[in-house]
Amino acid sequence: MSEHVPETRPKPAVPMKPVGMNPNLLGYIGIDTIIEQMRKKTMKTGFDFNIMVVGQSGLGKSTLVNTLFKSQLSRKSAGWSRDDKIPKTVEIKSISHVIEEGGVKMKLTVVDTPGFGDQINNENCWEPIEKFINEQYEKFLKEEVNIARKKRIPDTRVHCCLYFISPTGHSLRPLDLEFMKHLSKVVNIIPVIAKADTMTLEEKTEFKQRVRKELEVNGIEFYPQKEFDDDLEDKTENDKIRQESMPFAVVGSDKEYQVNGKRVLGRKTPWGIVEVENLAHCEFSLLRDFVIRTHLQDLKEVTHNIHYETYRAKRLNENGGLPPVSAENEESHDSNI
Repeated sequence: MSEHVPETRPKPAVPMKPVGMNPNLLGYIGIDTIIEQMRKKTMKTGFDFNIMVVGQSGLGKSTLVNTLFKSQLSRKSAGWSRDDKIPKTVEIKSISHVIEEGGVKMKLTVVDTPGFGDQINNENCWEPIEKFINEQYEKFLKEEVNIARKKRIPDTRVHCCLYFISPTGHSLRPLDLEFMKHLSKVVNIIPVIAKADTMTLEEKTEFKQRVRKELEVNGIEFYPQKEFDDDLEDKTENDKIRQESMPFAVVGSDKEYQVNGKRVLGRKTPWGIVEVENLAHCEFSLLRDFVIRTHLQDLKEVTHNIHYETYRAKRLNENGGLPPVSAENEESHDSNI
């Protein structure tokens, strides 16, 4: 008679200890799942991103934004067309689109500034733009201090300002310096050299170096600002951007052409196709990766934690430490009495 051998039961599966887990923990807790929780929440609610474009007419601002987000966010849609007369003063035009990719929804608002830099006398033409940016901070602040405030406050604050520099190859205009000097204190400015295909590679390199030098001499901080680097890794990455990439020399186009059997975005010239996403031709792909793929969340955080907080603190100090009173607050207060 053969001896009975008890059946071996498989042991219950135990989650594998994550690499780099704190040795003081006795087992797996699951705190690392917060990232997945945040991802799911973001996919449900979506998020806002507001980008402003500033520069003279004819520098391809709308075309570049169309190219960045692969959407038709044209000036015509924003209520302004090329056939219209140039505005006598700076106007602010906004248009919003909801873009969805991979299950993630983003409400994109593009703020255009027709009339900027197009007048004979451009003195203080940056003031309406600064006023608009501060009005969005004020709107957010008033919503924030409401007694019965919304669960999710609509965010119209400008997270990023693309400032278009004319490809002169010489130096920045006084208007360029004045604008960036004033607005860099209230918004994240990213300078870009427009229509970079009008310069040779040597001219482009020299012009980029000259622009960086002029910004440094005039004490103008563009995004990413040095003082906001969180750690050594951020500093190393951002230093490379500040010292090599800025200002991005770009070409925008929403037209496709056939090149070597592939459809590419580009501009047709007598000597060939300028490929928008080809690094050998321009730095559009560097700008796209920077704004959307690596720094979009940081642009939003710097806007909220630095620029908005600076505005908020100033307003509270002006009001003796009390929040600004809105009409809604007054009505709510009266009804409570």
